[in-house]
Amino acid sequence: MKVAGLQKTTLIDYPEKIASIIFTQGCNMKCPYCHNPSLIPSAKDEQDFIPLDQLWHFIDHRKELIDGIVITGGEPTLQQGLIDFIKKINSNDLKVKLDTNGSNPNLLAKLINQELLDYIAMDIKAPFAKNEPIIGKSGFEKSISKSIELIKKSTINYEFRTTVVPTLHDAKTIDKIGKLINGSKRHYIQNFRPKNTLDSELLKIKEFPPAKLKEFKSILSKYVERVFIRN
Repeated sequence: MKVAGLQKTTLIDYPEKIASIIFTQGCNMKCPYCHNPSLIPSAKDEQDFIPLDQLWHFIDHRKELIDGIVITGGEPTLQQGLIDFIKKINSNDLKVKLDTNGSNPNLLAKLINQELLDYIAMDIKAPFAKNEPIIGKSGFEKSISKSIELIKKSTINYEFRTTVVPTLHDAKTIDKIGKLINGSKRHYIQNFRPKNTLDSELLKIKEFPPAKLKEFKSILSKYVERVFIRN
């Protein structure tokens, strides 16, 4: 496990829970609007990572004050040892929320089947026709489709979520995303923030106004049971 960061407390990243956040190093996508671009490279000096014994010491002293741990990235499912890592969190009577881009359905299936997760948040970047310009790569379509179905069929609490960017998303794009996750229980629309992005050109654009987010919500509500705008 390559743990690159730790946030002691969050009241918003795990719905209705008080949690700590663990940030893993390395991602297999290069979304231009990524707000954690330093977490994309898989290779960094070992001195940049938090030693695991130090992390477990933190969790041991924090577990009475929190409900769970959010594991995010980067892309956590790229981490070797993730399953054992989560098992150890479970052994501390803490819930686990996993953030993922859905690119590793095989590992996701193992985590679901072993009942190691309490909440999954999967990013739906774009409809497949727009995947490459948004995530910087192609070839993830089958993996993402499989992950969507795994999550929908599971008994675990979950959400799909989309960060909407004015230069990348419009009403037609949102409608296609809705069709991609049709029949799902919950979707969150997250407005892009022009701050600390991988592509510095995006720092020049403005985020969507509230009226446009409401329009997107209306579109997605045709396909998803409950749709929220996350600020």
